[in-house]
Amino acid sequence: MKTVAWALLAVAVCSPALAAKKNCDELKAAVETKMQGKGVKHYELNVVDTGQEGDAKVVGSCEGGTKKVVYKRGAAPAKE
Repeated sequence: MKTVAWALLAVAVCSPALAAKKNCDELKAAVETKMQGKGVKHYELNVVDTGQEGDAKVVGSCEGGTKKVVYKRGAAPAKE
């Protein structure tokens, strides 16, 4: 029973370290594609450091959680 507990603990500790870090540019492009597909216009997507989101809505996390992709509505028109 102790072996199982230790194995589960090892997996839980190592999993975040083994997880692939998402590329911020790829994530931002994917979010932008989804928004354009839904017909959303006049918005701004930015990549910021975690904790620097301000009043923008977080729509994704990248670089192992150190950065966030944020959305702000009504900003400059997005690229068409």
